Amino acid sequence: MSEKYIAHGDKIAARALGGEMMIMSAADSELFSLNETATAIWQAADGVTTLREIVERKVCAEFDVDFETAYPDAEEVVEDLARQGILVVSDSPIRAGNAG
Repeated sequence: MSEKYIAHGDKIAARALGGEMMIMSAADSELFSLNETATAIWQAADGVTTLREIVERKVCAEFDVDFETAYPDAEEVVEDLARQGILVVSDSPIRAGNAG
């Protein structure tokens, strides 16, 4: 399994509300609401931490789920958010200003 690094897209605005993230795309003003799990992934998306580490340290720990269940679900969430420009996915670390 190749490592995936994730970072925030650069054309979005985000605000935490009640434990969830509200994200607006600057491209088309579409509004997205992330559930608690997607919010945990979003908050840990620093471009240098792998998705595997995020799932192990955040998702599994905070939501009492095993890695084999959580990782495929996290990959799907990340791919969906990347299609919307909310996250950027790379097979190598993403430096600040290099996302998107």
